[in-house]
Order: sequence, then structure tokens, then C-alpha cells
Amino acid sequence: MRKIRKIIIHCSATKEGQDIDAKEIKKWHVEGNGWSDIGYHYVIKLDGTVEEGRPIERSGAHTLNHNHDSIGVCYIGGYEKKKKKGKWVNKDTRTKEQKDALQDLLLCLKKDYPTSIIYNHNQFSSKSCPNFDAHTEYKWISNFK
Repeated sequence: MRKIRKIIIHCSATKEGQDIDAKEIKKWHVEGNGWSDIGYHYVIKLDGTVEEGRPIERSGAHTLNHNHDSIGVCYIGGYEKKKKKGKWVNKDTRTKEQKDALQDLLLCLKKDYPTSIIYNHNQFSSKSCPNFDAHTEYKWISNFK
């Protein structure tokens, strides 16, 4: 069994309101990246539905050099609806349903992996993902003993 030390939060880097799911992300990862499966263990849709991705027993493919001891959780969104000056603008686009579902999922994962800490993907990468500070917002969950 894998020793889980980290729960790493990601965004799908899609525009606000763009409704995609784990199946679509899996297609991007398998067909686009040549991976064997979706990189994330969980995906949270706009309506708060939590979809399972890669089986939890398998290392993810979501954070270079940290997949072996982490769980990857991705919420759909992360960019404003429209580009500004030709570029996508980072934004915390989580819906209320996504916020509620993410909190519930993190509480469940913390029960199963009590020594785990919640991190932002950007703490391990130069990306802006997840476009909000999950590490600080969910510190109270990370601090549960």
C-alpha cells in the first residue's frame, strides 16, 4: 500500500463555466500526453459531483516527483470566461457546490490518510494551479490529528 503524505489540489485550466468531466480529462491525458490513464485520482465537476479518476492504489500522474506519495484532486475550472489581451486569466472559479464537495472529499481523505497535508500544485511547480490557496484555506483539515 502506498504511503500517502500529500493531497495535492489542481484545477483543470479550463474557462469558468466550461463543463467537462473526468472522462474528458482522461482523453486529454491518454490521447494527448500518451499516459496510461487520467493523472488525477479525483475530479470535481461544476455541480459538485466527485468523479473517481485513477485508482487510489496507483500513483497518479499529476505532480512531477510527488506522485508516489500523494493523491491528486482536480476541480473543473481555473480561468476567467474570456481572454484578456489574448491570454487566459487565472481565477478561482469554484462554484459553491465544488467548494462544498472539495471540503467533504478532503475531510474523508484526511480520515483515511491522517498524516497527509493539503498542498497547492503550484507549491511543487511553476504553474499557477489551482488558482486559489488551498494549502491555507484547508490548513484546518491538514492540522487534524
